Amino acid sequence: MYVVSREEMRAMDAHTIESVGIPSMVLMENAGREAAELAALEAEEAGPSWAVLVGKGNNGGDGIVAARHLAALGLEPVVIFAEDPGACVGEAARQRDIMQEFAVERTVYEPGKIAWERFDGVMDALLGTGTAGAPREPYAGLIREANAAGLPVVAIDIPSGLDADTGKVYDPCIAAVKTAALAYTKRGLEQYPGRSQAGEITVCDIGIPPKTAEDFGIQTVTADALSIADRFGIDVVEPYRGADTHKGTYGHARILAGTRRMLGAGLLSSTAALRSGAGLVTWGLPDTVLASAAGHQPEIMLEALADGGTGTWENVSADEAAAFLNEGTAGAIGPGMGRWSGDTAWLQHIWENTTAPIVVDADALNILADADWQNWKPREGEVILTPHPGEMARLSGKKTKDVQTDRIETARRFAVDHGVTVVLKGARTVTASADGFVSINTTGNPFMASGGAGDVLTGMTAAFLARGMTGEEAAVCAVYLHGRAGDQAAEQRPGSQNVTAGDIISAL
Repeated sequence: MYVVSREEMRAMDAHTIESVGIPSMVLMENAGREAAELAALEAEEAGPSWAVLVGKGNNGGDGIVAARHLAALGLEPVVIFAEDPGACVGEAARQRDIMQEFAVERTVYEPGKIAWERFDGVMDALLGTGTAGAPREPYAGLIREANAAGLPVVAIDIPSGLDADTGKVYDPCIAAVKTAALAYTKRGLEQYPGRSQAGEITVCDIGIPPKTAEDFGIQTVTADALSIADRFGIDVVEPYRGADTHKGTYGHARILAGTRRMLGAGLLSSTAALRSGAGLVTWGLPDTVLASAAGHQPEIMLEALADGGTGTWENVSADEAAAFLNEGTAGAIGPGMGRWSGDTAWLQHIWENTTAPIVVDADALNILADADWQNWKPREGEVILTPHPGEMARLSGKKTKDVQTDRIETARRFAVDHGVTVVLKGARTVTASADGFVSINTTGNPFMASGGAGDVLTGMTAAFLARGMTGEEAAVCAVYLHGRAGDQAAEQRPGSQNVTAGDIISAL
């Protein structure tokens, strides 16, 4: 499902009106009708009396149309203009005039004068995608009163007070139970914190031709099983294996991870790689701790790298580490690895002297952030970086809050500028490819926020790379299945306080 910015939506609207020849009033009629039908479904449980909050622009015009259709469906709408109806502009003014011919009750907002108790629900058509910044009066007061009424709210296109591009929630902002996204879902609806204000999102067909987003080169989508199958031809729900295949068919994932203190990180990554379909998995670790790792997962092959008796990576030869990765079809590096003096030069040697695609995670990302890696010799194999917001901030030289302000564009710009695939972890994990395509994951839950979950994702991603997927394919599929496993684990443990990394692996 395509996800668009306000400018992309504006351009496609204009194209549909000016080039395709569908009048703007037709698009508005379609939008209002679709929104009314969504509200009518909510009204089956809530009741028939609905306050329709109307602004002066196009979003308000959609609301006036919706009110007419609500009345036609047998409901009892009351249009509440946020300001004098004479302030309506463009198509909203035309819809205001059309409404005069219909028996729809209307009034103008006065602070504290609305009898909210007479209503069963609210439709929000105050501020659309073109609005930026916090709502001003009288809109702010009307939004606050609507929220305080405690009624179910259906928002048209986007909840008023929500930034359509970033998902920033201004004060005040409508808290909707449902949002009728017109033509396409918007970036602000698919990123937190905006996602929490939108409720259940329904994308409504308003008459824009189906291929418009593709023709306009829209490069942001949501990632679910259907879209993954459509884009990549990969069935993540029911994977297929040919009868005449063998372990060599599915690649060899080789993982550098873990120390004496953080041995579990390597075990989690390697086990996840096994459960994600790699034909072979080898875990490389400092030789002093190999005995401690033996036997925990017998299917994992172990390879000791000489560490000078420290149980850390400080004395492991970069040549030996690079040779280890080069023996596989894909690799991963970083989980539980730690930091040490000279680690940037160590990682640079591995970067420049390995050819297989690799996943770079955890401590390896922090090493990368301290290095002048943009000037390193380009790698032959693909690179997938899997940072959480703090690691992304260090890599990009930003503050974490700035990364979180617009996760889509942060990941996209970094991926394009550095020629890598970026998996920006968190709620609605964002995967950005080097060509600028962004996938927003649709699985996962907050109970997965526990130590080791990221190590599991690293192993899964390495396995999909080893099996021959591209960097983008591997990252998108791993993120989706990781979240889905977390969802299944949470369902199996109702009332549990969290989902552990081991729970996620068990659900793979």
